[in-house]
Parts: sequence; structure tokens; C-alpha cells
Amino acid sequence: MSQPAACPGDNFRAPATIFWTAFLVRVAYITVAHTYRITPFNNHFEFGWETGRVAASLAQGHGYSSPFSGNTGPTAWMVPAFTLLLAGVFNLFGVYSALSAWVILTIDSLFQALTAPLIYEMGARVAGRRNGLWSAWIWVLFPGIMQYGVRWIWEMSLSTMLFAAVLLLGMRMWGIGSEPPERQRVRDWALFGLLWGGISMSNPTLLLLAPVQGLWILVAPKVRNRLGRGVALALLSAAVCTAVAMPWVVRNERVFHAFIPTRGNFGAEAALAWSPYSEGFPWGATVPTVEQAPEHRLYAQMGELAYVRMRGQMAKQWARANPVHFWRLVALRFYMFWASVPHTAGGHPAAETVREVAYCFGSITGILGLLLALRRRLPAASLFAWAVLLLPTVYYFVSAGSRFRNPLEPLFAILTVYLFQQSEARWGFTVPGLRRLWPAH
Repeated sequence: MSQPAACPGDNFRAPATIFWTAFLVRVAYITVAHTYRITPFNNHFEFGWETGRVAASLAQGHGYSSPFSGNTGPTAWMVPAFTLLLAGVFNLFGVYSALSAWVILTIDSLFQALTAPLIYEMGARVAGRRNGLWSAWIWVLFPGIMQYGVRWIWEMSLSTMLFAAVLLLGMRMWGIGSEPPERQRVRDWALFGLLWGGISMSNPTLLLLAPVQGLWILVAPKVRNRLGRGVALALLSAAVCTAVAMPWVVRNERVFHAFIPTRGNFGAEAALAWSPYSEGFPWGATVPTVEQAPEHRLYAQMGELAYVRMRGQMAKQWARANPVHFWRLVALRFYMFWASVPHTAGGHPAAETVREVAYCFGSITGILGLLLALRRRLPAASLFAWAVLLLPTVYYFVSAGSRFRNPLEPLFAILTVYLFQQSEARWGFTVPGLRRLWPAH
């Protein structure tokens, strides 16, 4: 297997400029562009949507409840990590206040800034320091990535940071870019489980990769020689991950008398996705947010668990009765995930075209870079491939959205840079004037 050009002394520490530029540029944009001024329409629903509603309920002393308008009772609609963080901001700086918006967007920007050094190290370990530098700077400055830190009050920035951290930890444990440790360390596997536990409470969809990455680490050369110890430590990691998620599971068992390990809204989401009215993307909320709407009254009267189960049954019945239409919608969401989700009417046509081209270009270069990395057996290419194959699958069946690709963007940045690195090496292709900014080591 080919190895990347190692950094001097195996030093993978990212330049501090990368972090501070990412953070300060984002905070400046939030402040100057006034993205913290969120419309109060529909009782501030656009301030975090369902997450904002539950966070407000917590801050006002009503418990983990009411993801839509009014007091509709306990909920498991959203996993708690980002919701609890937002509730803490509301407690300190006011529910739905402009200051709270500025603070939570700044925190999201901090998560994005902390992701940049992780990308640097991943790129440097996989394909050399040049790759790490360019991949990190793409993350720092590309507007399509930056938007989720400066405009979206949601979990993407937190989830992506945790996901990048666990991927990097796996590379260190495998020994990519440096000599692996002589013995698998308990602290590494414990941290591995802790990170995946945090991911389960932030974006459970990413858990699809957890067992694959665990097995990938177990087949590392230094681990294969002591497989018994490796398996024991992997089980420890699974126990740590379970311990992180257990308070949420216990809470749901006591409140709903049902086993809900992560989110409890799949049936309602499926009902919107699997219907004759679906256009591949659920425009608007899954449940109407207007308190007097019939669907909202039904949700409030039945309670969340019964409502979700009822809608889930309806969705399954429709899918079984309309298999051709169902698979057409799956294909449409596949296209949307990789080629770009259309925006609602009102956007400037030229801006929409630029956005869609940039999004699609990232998919093309990322996938071509992945294929090339697999062909040349680049370290970690197989793990990247599993991530690209597995993580979007849920979205093909339920909902497509550009934000769902955000956890993959660090990998796509690395693979895109790798693609152009190899083009330069083979055909001498480079952009004039960039050689001075693109050091060899």
C-alpha cells in the first residue's frame, strides 16, 4: 500500500492561522451581515425550527417537549445534544433573542473552526502536508460550507466536527502517516466510543459508519497481531458509546414506555416522503406549525408516539401499493443529494445556477478523487468509500437536503485536492501563481 509523504518528524499540527481565520471570518460575517436577526414569523419558528421549539420549552421550564407550536407534550423528535446546548444559550441570553442567535451562531462557527485543523491532519496523513493545507483552506473559506456555521441554527457544525474527530482518531489508531502504537491503548478506544456516543446524540444517521470503522481499525497491521486485545477494547468502546446514549434511552422508556434509541419521528418523516404529493424534498415542516391546523390538532390529541406510528403505517401502505412511484422518489432524492436540491421560488437565477454548479462540482471531484484513491490504494481510501456509500442511504429514502452532505465535506475536500494533486503530477497541470502558495512539504 502506498504511503503519503510524511510531515517532518510526523508533526501534523495545523498552522494556527487556519483555525483563527476560520473562526474570525465567520464571526465577522455573522456580525456584519446581521444573520443573527432572525425573522419572528410564526412565533420565531425559523429560530432553530423544531430544535428551537424544544430548547425554548426547556428554558421556560416545560421540559423536553413541544417541537411545534403550542404545548403538545413530551417529544423524542430531536436527539438532545444540540437542543440542550441551545437551551443553555436561551437560559443565559434570552429565549429567541438576537443575542442568543449571535451566541449560538458563534458557537457553530467555533465548531467549524475546530474542524479545520482536523481536516488538515487527515489530509496530511493521507496524502501529505500539501493536501492538508489546501483541504483545510477549502473548508475555511468556501461559502457553501461556511453557511452552516453563520446562518443555520442546527446540529450540522457540531456533528461534522465530531465525525471528523472520530475519523482522525481512527487514522491515528491505524497508524496512517506515522508509526502506529505498539499496543492498542485503552484511552484511544474509550475516546472512540465517547465520540461515537456524542454523534449518536447529535446526528444518529452517522452511526451507520461506526461498526465499519471499528472493524477497519481491527484489521490494522499492528492490531491484527493482537486481535484478542483489540476485540476486547472494541467492546469497551461500544460500552462507552452505549453509556453516553443510555440516559436518553432511559428517559424515552419512562416517558413513552417504548424503546427509542435515537430519534422517534421516522414514521412522520416517511409519511411526508412516501406519498403521491411528494416532490422528493419535504418543503416546510413535517407537521404543520400553525396551532389551529387540523394536522397539528391531530398530533396534539394523539400524542407524538401514537401519531408517528399511525403516519408510519400509512406511509408503508402507500409504498407497498405504489412501488414504481416509491422507487422513482428514491432515485430523485439520490439525484438531489449529489447534484443539488432546488431552492424554492424567489432566488436570483444566476445565484441559484452558481450554487448548484458549485455543489455538483464538489460531488464530481470528490467521487473522482475517491475512485483514484481506491485505485492507488491510498491509506484510508476504503474507509472514505464506506462513508460515501453508507451515510447518504437513509436520505435517499426519506429526505434530500444539501445540509445532510455536510459531514462528508471534509472528506470531499481532501479527495478533491488529491485529484488535482495527481493531475499536476501526471500532466503538469497547475494554476499559474499558485505554486508559491502550495509548498511541497
